[in-house]
Amino acid sequence: MDPERFLFVSADAALITDLAWQIHREGHEVKYYVESESDREIGDGFVPKTDDWRAEVEWADVIIFDDIWVGDDVGTGRIAEELRERGKAVVGGTPNTDRLEADRGYAMEILETHGVTTIEHHIFHDFDAGIQHVQENPAPYVIKPLGEVQNVKRLLYVGNEDDGSDVVDVLRAYKKAWGHRMKGFQLQRKVEGVEVAICGFFDGERFVDQVNFNFEHKKLFPGNIGPSTGEMGTSMFWAGQNKLFKETLGKLEGWLAKEGYVGSIDLNCIVNAEGIYPLEFTPRFGYPTIALQEESIESSTGQFFYDLARGNDPRVAVHNGYQIAVRVVLPPFPFDDAKTYDENSRNAAVVFEADDREGIHLEDTKRVDGQWRVAGESGMPLVVTGKGETMQRAREQAYERVDRIVIPNLYYRDDIGERWIDGDGDRLQAWGYLGPSGSYSSVCN
Repeated sequence: MDPERFLFVSADAALITDLAWQIHREGHEVKYYVESESDREIGDGFVPKTDDWRAEVEWADVIIFDDIWVGDDVGTGRIAEELRERGKAVVGGTPNTDRLEADRGYAMEILETHGVTTIEHHIFHDFDAGIQHVQENPAPYVIKPLGEVQNVKRLLYVGNEDDGSDVVDVLRAYKKAWGHRMKGFQLQRKVEGVEVAICGFFDGERFVDQVNFNFEHKKLFPGNIGPSTGEMGTSMFWAGQNKLFKETLGKLEGWLAKEGYVGSIDLNCIVNAEGIYPLEFTPRFGYPTIALQEESIESSTGQFFYDLARGNDPRVAVHNGYQIAVRVVLPPFPFDDAKTYDENSRNAAVVFEADDREGIHLEDTKRVDGQWRVAGESGMPLVVTGKGETMQRAREQAYERVDRIVIPNLYYRDDIGERWIDGDGDRLQAWGYLGPSGSYSSVCN
């Protein structure tokens, strides 16, 4: 395709650097705007920047928003909608699709209205009312904060006690420590099964045929223990519009078309022999999911997003197998501690033991005089990916690449993808959710 002009907008934190870099490397013109002052240096030396994204709107052929947040408020969907009304091609949401993430109760209403089965859930704006509900209806629950504090990932709590006593204790602790900021929360009945996210790309009218199925690893340490993080790694594969898709995102196709939504939309679910139970939406790119999706796209990434934004029957060729992403992090991730970051991570050099950069994706990174350095303040410099005909081969490639990276004090999870090998894949197939063997790679080891 001829070179096109892409404007990337991070209206809060810098998240979309890697996609901007990928499309820039394909020969397209790119400008990248970062609102957050602490993140402004992220991507320097990799992609051209702009200090005023609104001044570049008429220049751009495609405008891409990376998240729903504008600072502390939800708002990119409204901006994207206004730009589309002006005739611009935009990858981004709408006010209502933003609300799917910001308002969990609304998200469940939308699912139920369109015939999707949901887990028992209740919204509370008072801690004592939530505590009383658990005491009167003893069971394991998941606590999910609402609004701005839902970005503090360690506040999500998955209960373990059958009588809900641990959930009561956590709610009491949150009331004291977070009552001034946590304006509400959802209590969701805990369901056992395989956790899988169904991710589709929507072009304003319909879903792209290829569907992405990914498995998040949110806890900090191997074995899925420790504090919750945004994400420590992801495993995935692509398939057709199988039962998992048709019974979830597929039922929302008409609603999304009315909204005029354009972009990636992800629905995280718990699946077991009895059914599919949605947990939460990500009506935007996932991180580091998008980096792994880029790695698995074998056709032109720029062409795909250009056609997606313009509704030009977007087609995408993807790797027929499995893919793994490992997030490489530094102290104090996932916590905020300026002194620890300054002493251990700020401006640290990223050294590669080989010239090959295959599978290396940017997060909080900049390039100064040809040298890669850690940027920003979050301690998430890189995502490292691998792919293969089996999940095990994808794991081997990813971790071989991680082993060739030298950054003092780096750490990562070494078990990404093991859940699939240890039985998740077999269970999903046995329960009949993955369709015929031709719809996904059937070799699990």
